[in-house]
Amino acid sequence: MGSGAGERGWAERRPVLFPFLLSLFCLALSEQIRYRIPEEMPEGSVVGNLAKDLRLSVHELPTRKLRVSSEKPYFTVRSESGELLVSSRLDREQICGKKPACALEFEAVAENPLNFYHVNVEIEDVNDHTPKFTQNSFELQISESTKPGARFILGSAHDADIGTNSLQNYQLSPDDHFSLVIKEKLDGSKYPELVLKTPLDREEQTSYHLTLMALDFGDPPLSSTAQIQVLVTDANDNPPVFSQELYRVELPENVLPGTTLLRVMATDQDEGVNAEITFCFTEAGQITQFDLNSHTGEITLLNALDFEEVKEYSIVLEAKDGGGMIAQCTVEIEVLDINDNVPEVIFQSLPDLIMEDTKLGTHIALLKIRDKDSGHNGEVICKLEGDVPFKILNISRNTYKLVTDGVLDREQTPEYNITITATDRGKPPLSSSSSKTLHIGDVNDNMPVFEQASYVVHVAENNPPGTSITQVRALDPDLGPNGHVSYSIVASDLEPSTLWSYVSVSAQSGVVFAQRAFDHEQLRAFELTLQARDHGSPALSANVSLRVLVGDRNDNAPRVLYPALGPDGSALFDTVPRAAQPGYLVTKVVAVDADSGHNAWLSYHVLQASEPGLFSVGLRTGEVRTARALGDRDAARQRLLVAVRDGGQPPLSATATLLLVFADSLQEALPDLSDHPEPTDPQAELQFYLVVALALISVLFLLAVILAVALHLRRSSSPAAWGCFQPGVCVKSGPVVPPSYSEGTLPYSYNLCVAHTGKTEFNFLKCNEQLSSGQDILCGDSSGALFPLCNSSESASHQQAPPNTDWRFSQAQRPGTSGSQNGDETGTWPNNQFDTEMLQAMILASASEAADGSSTLGGGAGTMGLSARYGPQFTLQHVPDYRQNVYIPGSNATLTNAAGKRDGKAPAGGNGSKKKSGKKEKK
Repeated sequence: MGSGAGERGWAERRPVLFPFLLSLFCLALSEQIRYRIPEEMPEGSVVGNLAKDLRLSVHELPTRKLRVSSEKPYFTVRSESGELLVSSRLDREQICGKKPACALEFEAVAENPLNFYHVNVEIEDVNDHTPKFTQNSFELQISESTKPGARFILGSAHDADIGTNSLQNYQLSPDDHFSLVIKEKLDGSKYPELVLKTPLDREEQTSYHLTLMALDFGDPPLSSTAQIQVLVTDANDNPPVFSQELYRVELPENVLPGTTLLRVMATDQDEGVNAEITFCFTEAGQITQFDLNSHTGEITLLNALDFEEVKEYSIVLEAKDGGGMIAQCTVEIEVLDINDNVPEVIFQSLPDLIMEDTKLGTHIALLKIRDKDSGHNGEVICKLEGDVPFKILNISRNTYKLVTDGVLDREQTPEYNITITATDRGKPPLSSSSSKTLHIGDVNDNMPVFEQASYVVHVAENNPPGTSITQVRALDPDLGPNGHVSYSIVASDLEPSTLWSYVSVSAQSGVVFAQRAFDHEQLRAFELTLQARDHGSPALSANVSLRVLVGDRNDNAPRVLYPALGPDGSALFDTVPRAAQPGYLVTKVVAVDADSGHNAWLSYHVLQASEPGLFSVGLRTGEVRTARALGDRDAARQRLLVAVRDGGQPPLSATATLLLVFADSLQEALPDLSDHPEPTDPQAELQFYLVVALALISVLFLLAVILAVALHLRRSSSPAAWGCFQPGVCVKSGPVVPPSYSEGTLPYSYNLCVAHTGKTEFNFLKCNEQLSSGQDILCGDSSGALFPLCNSSESASHQQAPPNTDWRFSQAQRPGTSGSQNGDETGTWPNNQFDTEMLQAMILASASEAADGSSTLGGGAGTMGLSARYGPQFTLQHVPDYRQNVYIPGSNATLTNAAGKRDGKAPAGGNGSKKKSGKKEKK
């Protein structure tokens, strides 16, 4: 109150704290702060220390942001000290008018946490207005016949102040003929009446000059004066007389302009001019709402009434006759309130954003309800429209607060349009609505979500490096950084050190790039774990699996495993009996393809033949069979060029050259072989000479050798070697063409009995030497089949039965590379690429074992020699038998697995009696 108290000198600050309990919905106890100050305090004057009265320390002020929330900026809060200051002119008469009590109510708002405090500042009246008359002078005509005691109403003065500072008294200058009487109106205002004390005599004095003073009781008192001139007229014995001294009228404020409100009546007992009465307002310049008919006395409404502006009117009417005599009466018009004002909803302290993680019951805004009507017409009920997660709580009369009443989710509803409806209790009730849009702020409460639960992408091999193979996408409904997603690779089944050399992912777009060209034969599939992470705080992430399947392309040509080339690069030969019937199995072309699926589905075709139509090749099996019997004009030596094509687009191929000689014995085939160029390999030449020498001396020394061997075996302790020289076994001799083992051909020899000692060259068998128990004896027949005959663990007396043709598997058990057997050349390849690839890998591994001799072809029952490499679980019921691709030249049978079929009979198309051992074959 500072400087205001210094200027007025009498006002003092009297803050009074009145704590009261808010409604049960309020979260905290609010206090109402009361101050009392005089009006007209200068701007910047201190009303009181609001922060101290609210029990807030100075250190809390910067964070609490104490401020004033009011419709008009009469006050403000100093942020440094928390003092309440006057910010604009305080004119009590302008603010409250004639109200006996004048107070300004507003809310003090403190944040963190949000609290509202009611502040009431009472404005005390200061005697700053002087009583003023509406006119500076008044003129009265009083007949000399007027009797003492007659009263004449004088013009009243007006003072805008109230209480003792308002108009309190009138004083009249001393006079022997007149005195002053003060009367009070219904509204409490006072007006003077002039009283005639003694009779007047116009002849003695025609006029009188009086001074009327109006005073208030302020400190110091203020006053003003008006001059009264009394003219003494000739006698008019009877003045006009009103029917009532006071007329009272009650009017609703909605009375239409032009409506006749009242008619005053006055009579005069005189006659003639002295009886003619006219009416007028004593203060006509101040009366703007009403009109008075001077002849009839009717009072008519000129302008609309408004109860909220003026609640009652007090009018003084004057009736004057023709002789100048007057009479006065008072008309009091009371305005009745009707419900003509719509309630208003005013939002205060409404935030720009409401975060979606706001807790239940949090204060959002303060609402003020204003209705200018009175009584029930001014009582207002508020309601929040619609289904929104908010509610309003009443904290005082016509004051509400808006709080949260549900969970906010920006992703579902980014903003709410709330409507507050205020309805009064008038009849009929009036209502109004106010709408506001509340924007919900985003919080990082949603993790990225991939469009698919998992991704599977197929990539063909030999792709260009840097090619995009797929794109993953994750959606995050949050806004800004909370919804910005970055991608990365967090795990893989590849080696971490080589991961980035295979694939990479774009952090912005989620596009996955291949960093190198994939090779289906080296890498069939791999799996990645991709992560999508937003940029919120804290960041949220989600993972998804991406499986990359490398598809096969036809980039590998077929590889021929059998027949293989000799050491000098020339093709080896096979013998065919001259009596071979059509369909006789001559040999079999074995080939594999490192590709998969149709790219590895091989077909066999005859490109060139010395005698077209003599031989046929199985389209899928590669089996070379006689198409017809050998004719007399057909050459004994035949050459076939077989092409192996895969099923790719475009197809790739390889060729195999077959040299076939029609002969019933090896000796018979030698002349056909004599025109062969001599091999350049010394080892091959030595073997050739050995075979020729054995063939020549075998006839001459056959009996001597048998006799010598028989005598030698009788004296030997090892019976194993005896079976090698049994009659009918080593009885034939002939040239031997050794095969080349480097390319994976099947090893066999002709009519030889050789003890394997680990050396690569062939030696003459000396039958007078005792064989060691750890050696295996390999014997061959004229058809070129090579088989183990005996070893240290079995008796040499057991003879091998001819091969049985029942070894073949059914069509479903055959591998795709060889296809169907006789008659059916269109094998079905497995549709599943990975089943096909596994099948092919087993066939290739098994064929490689057969080529290098590292595994036995006649392994344990049902294993095909695969158990040693792939484990015991790989049996014939899981893996197709590759041995149908291994051909035993000169026979209609190939290797069989079932031990029970070893003793079967030879097929009809066999070449003599061929003996094979059931023992395991060793190189």
